[in-house]
Amino acid sequence: MIGPFAGLASRSLFVFDPETAHGLSVAALKTGFVPVCRVPADPRLVQTIAGIRFPNPIGLAAGYDKNAEVPDAILRLGFGFTEVGTVTPKPQSGNDRPRIFRLVEDRGVINRLGFNNEGHEAAFARLTARRNASGIVGVNIGANKDTADRVADYVLGIRRFYGLATYFTVNISSPNTPGLRDLQARDSLRALLEAVLAACAEEAVRHGKSVPVFLKIAPDLTEEGLDDIAAEAISHPLDGLIVSNTTLARDGLKDRVQAKEAGGLSGAPLFRRSTAVLAKMRRRVGPDLPIIGAGGVSSAEDALEKVRAGADLVQLYSCMVYEGPGLAATIVRGLSSLLDREKAPSIRELRDSRLDYWADTKL
Repeated sequence: MIGPFAGLASRSLFVFDPETAHGLSVAALKTGFVPVCRVPADPRLVQTIAGIRFPNPIGLAAGYDKNAEVPDAILRLGFGFTEVGTVTPKPQSGNDRPRIFRLVEDRGVINRLGFNNEGHEAAFARLTARRNASGIVGVNIGANKDTADRVADYVLGIRRFYGLATYFTVNISSPNTPGLRDLQARDSLRALLEAVLAACAEEAVRHGKSVPVFLKIAPDLTEEGLDDIAAEAISHPLDGLIVSNTTLARDGLKDRVQAKEAGGLSGAPLFRRSTAVLAKMRRRVGPDLPIIGAGGVSSAEDALEKVRAGADLVQLYSCMVYEGPGLAATIVRGLSSLLDREKAPSIRELRDSRLDYWADTKL
């Protein structure tokens, strides 16, 4: 269990700049400084989504473990699943520092990292080394900033990691790679999905197994943009959506100094917008397509509200900056308590129960 010492250590990272603090936290997980946090098994939280059996619905979003350095340590913190990346074919340094900013009053984070990572080969080597380990580890794939063919970069990611990934996330929604979000436009998205899913079909035959593919979208889409993505998601054999990535919006922030920094905003200020977009997508795609809700989750109540808005699973990341490494375990225990209160036989029973409220929210 995460104790007061680990929580104090987490808060002490605030004396460092955010990127240094992130590196130190990864190092702590590597060395075992952060203790294991076991959560009681609760069959009401178990779900099979996209053919994968999830022990609980709380996952770590991509962006923390960019280079697949600590997936198993993360799972020992109480997460039901984790996602490494975003990984690009070639290593790249990302944008210039400083590129991460804490908005402490708002419990938010702005980043403009720009897919900084060590590339496919480094992540491939680490995932190969743990290939016989248990646990759900998704691979979030992206395109290099200087690539001549972005679609080809995503196909390379599918082919490189097909034998190692529990699922894939196709990340076309980061605001920090110029032009990347253009892939959300309908014609571009159609071409991308056709290429990626064709590669998956070929790899499924070669490996003798099917690996699900999720598409991660932005929270800054118009209603017409949501229509286009939903139409393409339905018309292709896509396994699910992740809603959402970081936002360029700066509505209602207390910290007006850091708010001026370029990049994507995450953490608590993203909750409302990302949850509304989640519900709008659920209404468009219907009840069957899996959706992972991400953005601003810092409590069991937040996680359950994502489910009520239409999510099957929930991811978090930025709120750990403020809540510490025990956040996932705290949320999982809290969900069990909330299900007791609601007298719900499973978390699935509560999905969509506030869909209309969130779907009707104006962005």
